[in-house]
Formats: sequence, structure tokens, C-alpha cells
Amino acid sequence: MDRTLCSLLAGQLLFSISGRAGESNHCELIRDVDYARAGEHGLKLDLHIPRGKPRLPLIVWVHGGAWRSGSKNSMPLEKLVEDGYAVASVDYRLSVQARFPAQIHDLKAAIRFLRGHSRQWNVPSRKIVIAGDSAGAHLAALVGVSNGHAELEGELGTDRAESSEVQGIISFYGAANLTTILKQSTPHGLSVREPALGLLLGGQPEEVPALARLASPVFHVDRRDPPLLLLHGDQDPQMPINQSHELCGAYKSVNAPVQFVVVHGAAHGGAAFYDVERMAVVRKFLRRYF
Repeated sequence: MDRTLCSLLAGQLLFSISGRAGESNHCELIRDVDYARAGEHGLKLDLHIPRGKPRLPLIVWVHGGAWRSGSKNSMPLEKLVEDGYAVASVDYRLSVQARFPAQIHDLKAAIRFLRGHSRQWNVPSRKIVIAGDSAGAHLAALVGVSNGHAELEGELGTDRAESSEVQGIISFYGAANLTTILKQSTPHGLSVREPALGLLLGGQPEEVPALARLASPVFHVDRRDPPLLLLHGDQDPQMPINQSHELCGAYKSVNAPVQFVVVHGAAHGGAAFYDVERMAVVRKFLRRYF
């Protein structure tokens, strides 16, 4: 495991690629923590730990990349780490390595691992919020609304006695209903989404309808689900904003706690989602429920 210190400069998290320690007043970065194995695939996470006692909750970050690319190195919540929240950024098997539901099994294994080993790093794990962007937001939402779902739990890792339940969800411009997403997509969105779904599901949603429903958070929502914060740009050409509207509507239909923030003028991702204004929304959400 490579242990380094990270420093913040001009609002960005910079870390030593060589693994050498540097001075920092803000956080410690612990890289490449092994949390489970899936066949030949070693699964790892990075821990971003603030100086001093971390606030509740622990945040688990799930990167995007159309389910087929990306890595735990893309973690945009530096401002929250600076504010005292510990963040675990998790790698999971990509769709080019394994089909759904492998990704959910991996993430739930990571949560169990964190609960089983959190004392090692003095980070809180009783309350966990899962967050992600784009495809990672879809996976985060599905983890959050499938607490206790046997088919999505998996059996990875050595911490199976621990709970994989989460107590909150933050979705940045994510998918929610794979049975409707193609009908809602722009031509550009279709060019991205059709091949991505083919890899994830092993076919298009209409070809594998039962699997598409299993992979869609909207079909798992019930009144016991944890608080949900949704952020989505109203000019998103890739992930239809109606996906967030659907998940918000599903939550409201069962009177589960939900907040939906439309980022006006924003496309798919970008700095607008992680600026001072939006991070203030996230902090308020976290402090309201934790």
C-alpha cells in the first residue's frame, strides 16, 4: 500500500505521484488499499483522510466513465475533505472486465471492508454516504436503494459479516432508469449510451428487460431508502436530466427524503457541479441528516 500526504493548492488536491511524503495541513492520502479480490481482479480504494477527527459521515466516491472506463484517481470532492470529511474513492470492475451486477457487488464489498477496517485509519464508518458522478452516480444510487437486496449483495471480500447499507446518496448527473434512458437521449447521448449499455448488460435494455430493471434504481425505491441529493445540468447532452426527474419522482411517490438541484446552463459534468455554491448545497445536505 502506498501512503502519501496530499496538499491543497489553489483549491485543487495535488499529491505526490512518486509516493514521497510532503507537508500538508489538510489531509492524508492512502493509496491502493486492497479491499477484495474478484477472480484475477484485485480491487482497490484510496482513502482521503482530513487532519483531525473526521466528520460524520464517511463518503464513498464512485467514479464515472460510462461504466467502461475511469478510475478512483478521479475524485472531485477535495473541498469536502478540506472541510473535514473522509472520502474513500473506490475502483470497481469495469464493464469491459465484467458485466452487471459485478460493479454493485464490488461497491458493496468495499463498504463492508470499510466498516470492518475503519478503526485502522480512525475514520467513521457507522454512517456512510455513497456519491458518484455520471455512470458512478447510477451505481451509487443503485447501491443506496438496494440495501438488503440479496441478488445485488454479492459475496466478495472477507468482511461479509459487516453491513453494506448506506445512510445517504448523492448523485451528480447520473442514470436512474435503464429502460427509458435511450428514448430520452439526444443523438450524441445515444452514440455514447448504446455501446455502453451493451457492455454493461450484455445487450440493449429491450433485449435483457429483467436485467435492465434490476440495474435501474427507480424500480428499487421504497419509503425506507436513505436521503437522496440529486444534482443535474439542464443542458446535459449525454445523460438526460429526465433520469434524475424519474428518481426524484420515485422518491416522492413513497415520501422518502429527496432534494433535486437543477444546475442551470450546465452540461454533463464540469466545474459548476463542484464550485462553492454546489458544495455548500452538499454540506447542507450532509449536516441536515448527519
